[in-house]
Amino acid sequence: MPKRLFVLLITNFLVLVPLASSLAQNNSSQPLFEYSAINHPVMGNRGMVASHNVLSTQIAVDILARGGNAIDAGAALGFALAVTLPRAGNIGGGGFMLVHVADQNKTIAIDFRETAPASATSDMFFDEMGKVVADEIYRFSHRSSAVPGSVAGLSHIVEHYGTMSLAEVLEPAIRLARDGIEVTHDLAQDLARSQRLKNNPAALRKFYKPDGSNYEAGEIFKQPDLAWTLSEIAEHGADAFYRGSVAEKIVADMEVHDGLITMEDLASYTVVEREPVRGTFREFDIAAMPAPSSGGTHVIQMLNILENFSLAEMGPESADALHIMAEAMKFSYADRSRYLGDPDFVEVPTQTLVSKEYAKDIAARISPDRALSFNEVAPGDLTIYESDETTHYSVVDSEGNMVGNTYTLMFSFGSGVVIEGTGILMNNNMGNFTLGADIPDAFGLMGSENNLIRSARRPVSSMSPVLVSQNGQPLLMTGSPGGSKIISANMQMLLNVLEFGMNIADAAVAPRVHHQWRPDVLEIESGISPDTVQLLIDKGHNINFSQRSAGMGSLQTVMWQNGKFYGYSDPRRPGAGAVGLD
Repeated sequence: MPKRLFVLLITNFLVLVPLASSLAQNNSSQPLFEYSAINHPVMGNRGMVASHNVLSTQIAVDILARGGNAIDAGAALGFALAVTLPRAGNIGGGGFMLVHVADQNKTIAIDFRETAPASATSDMFFDEMGKVVADEIYRFSHRSSAVPGSVAGLSHIVEHYGTMSLAEVLEPAIRLARDGIEVTHDLAQDLARSQRLKNNPAALRKFYKPDGSNYEAGEIFKQPDLAWTLSEIAEHGADAFYRGSVAEKIVADMEVHDGLITMEDLASYTVVEREPVRGTFREFDIAAMPAPSSGGTHVIQMLNILENFSLAEMGPESADALHIMAEAMKFSYADRSRYLGDPDFVEVPTQTLVSKEYAKDIAARISPDRALSFNEVAPGDLTIYESDETTHYSVVDSEGNMVGNTYTLMFSFGSGVVIEGTGILMNNNMGNFTLGADIPDAFGLMGSENNLIRSARRPVSSMSPVLVSQNGQPLLMTGSPGGSKIISANMQMLLNVLEFGMNIADAAVAPRVHHQWRPDVLEIESGISPDTVQLLIDKGHNINFSQRSAGMGSLQTVMWQNGKFYGYSDPRRPGAGAVGLD
């Protein structure tokens, strides 16, 4: 392990301790100040929350302060983000959660991913000439929405693992929607950019002023229809959304606009509890989302490959370490394109993909001096296209309960469709399915039949919260938006903490790289030395300089160690914030 120095203030003496050793020992010594660090996490004594919207973060902290556990706070946060972060927070989409229940010492993977409606078919987005129909239908219409799972997922964890009622955790979101939120600069710019929202009459009324003009930063934005929907769920439970008054409005709007979702589709939606995919890295245990998430499986696969190299000796952000990481990414993303799918429909060879033996064989093929081209790794094309507009949050309470939730509408503001009278912004996650191997490259949808549209199938996604434990105790929860870059962002976060000994703030801020096998391009963030970039080019990497300044993901991380709580919100997205409970 690395010898990165951690500074402790103990009885007026400065004592230097390696961070990795302090993690391994997990003893009562508690780091107070890290003078060797550049970035510093938020600290708390009774819990921690990190999300992409600091107002919603504070709501979750308030739930903890009122006696709720991390599961209650996580559900309240999920509903609140539908109000405060409408481009990604939602009740009209779906996603994946990891829930660690402390008194059972059990981690559960909650799959509330959207499902294809019963009438959906693999050729539904093709015209008579065999061409994919225009984006207006495929991406931005009522037909682009899969059956939402967010309300079912958030309600499920409150019912089974929470301590508060669903009405109690919904109250803050209802209040924000009814009374309004102050428009931030971020939200004002998002709405000004998303002019396609004006193509849907209900979205136009929801997101813009009566004269169609944009909201300005500092103005109050109210969402009365959404407040009604959330109130119906608070009073009648998730049934209001899937069988009752809200469902009726969803289906009526679908029928008017040639959508697919029916009352039967909504009523038949179910949350699936799955066993997390598990692995180890050094002395740490990793739990993450299994299929249909590809994120957990391939984070573990990459860590298994990298465990065969002395990356700490190479040093973080060195050309040698970045090269090895990029090569591991190529193999993992190649496997992702071929094998991942909905495990209720196809057989996914998860145990092989996360086995140490398989990773060792891959590691043996990696040259320290030369980048492999894509056709030296595996044949085929990347499975799916995913938008960056997802959101993640992490919560931990004083008992050690943890929630990590990554959920999405797919594109920013999803399909742009708001259901009349409900304020619900719908997903366009039918676009997460593969349409076929012969789709033009511009759509980015070439790949496996395992992810073709099938009735009730859940599309493959990169979304995956990740839990790190040590000696049987949860240590760290993290996750990120970012489409296909979620996997590489999560892996680099874990590597920075567990291998390079960084605190979670330095680990989140450190510049990242990404290679997804196809296209054969190594993307890099700004902050990596030009000398390092040249060394990577010399090894044979194709560098995409046009992507160099683009942020890759936005990690929301909480950590519980030696009775103290740490949190950090990645600065790559504006308006994010971590708040501790004291």
